[in-house]
Amino acid sequence: MKLLVTGGAGYVGSVCAAHLLEAGHEVTVLDDLSTGHADAVPDGAQFVKADLAEAADDLLADGFDGVLHFAARSLVGESVNHPELYWQGNVVTSLRLLEAIRRHGTPRLVFSSTAATYGQPMEVPIRETSPTQPTNPYGASKLAIDHMITSYADAHGLAAVSLRYFNVAGAHGRFGERHTVETHLIPIVLQVASGKRASVEVYGEDWPTADGTCIRDYIHVDDLAAAHLLAVANAEPGTHAVYNLGSGTGFSVREVIEACRTVTGHPIPAVTAPRRAGDPAVLIASSDAARAALGWSPERTDITTIVADAWRFTEEHAAS
Repeated sequence: MKLLVTGGAGYVGSVCAAHLLEAGHEVTVLDDLSTGHADAVPDGAQFVKADLAEAADDLLADGFDGVLHFAARSLVGESVNHPELYWQGNVVTSLRLLEAIRRHGTPRLVFSSTAATYGQPMEVPIRETSPTQPTNPYGASKLAIDHMITSYADAHGLAAVSLRYFNVAGAHGRFGERHTVETHLIPIVLQVASGKRASVEVYGEDWPTADGTCIRDYIHVDDLAAAHLLAVANAEPGTHAVYNLGSGTGFSVREVIEACRTVTGHPIPAVTAPRRAGDPAVLIASSDAARAALGWSPERTDITTIVADAWRFTEEHAAS
């Protein structure tokens, strides 16, 4: 298929673009490089550096079989302080993309959604039927886009799938996680091992968990990419399917830090800090729906494997 990947110079977008190319698809990456990296665009992909809202209509006029939409702002704290950036950059831009899709008859869309649409979980593991009550503008913006996609599928026959990620980590070859502002636990811990930070903060040691630290569901970026390929192939006209993507198992903050110590051989000092407001004790996904509908099953669920891939990328990028 001929596919447009928005945000394909970012972490998840670049890995998914690489997987699409390896599967034989024709890929065009659209990215303004505001947070992405030009060297993350996979070899073999056509690259268009442009603003999505301005370029989508002209690009889709050339005829595409589908769009995989990753381009978005994704910092929770920034969304709280500057919500206008998220309503404009995520919601308005996605509406313009949907309009371009409608005008040019692009048949399918796979959307990069998030577990942040659920907010504080009412049940664990979290299912797609769980209430969606986002606690920040980032999650709210993604939920608003999900609602827009549903309406376009109903009214215009779009075949659409939203994939709600939990904690993505790991790397794929030369494609990995590198953000100017890093907020994710594994790369932060690995920054300590690589000498970029003195220590890692552990936000609370008195949570109702086995070791007192928060538990999160980590999914390897390769498993995530595999789900996107299945979603593209299985999207049904006039239907907007929503699937959670996680490993279905959780690891505590202490377990992640210990895995990083094991992989890197670095002591990685950890400093206890106060709990962060709004943090739930446990976030684990139920991915039963994705398994049943897409035939998807994560294969790299061991935390040491995930950390080892992320560390290899970190070392290789530091040496380049």
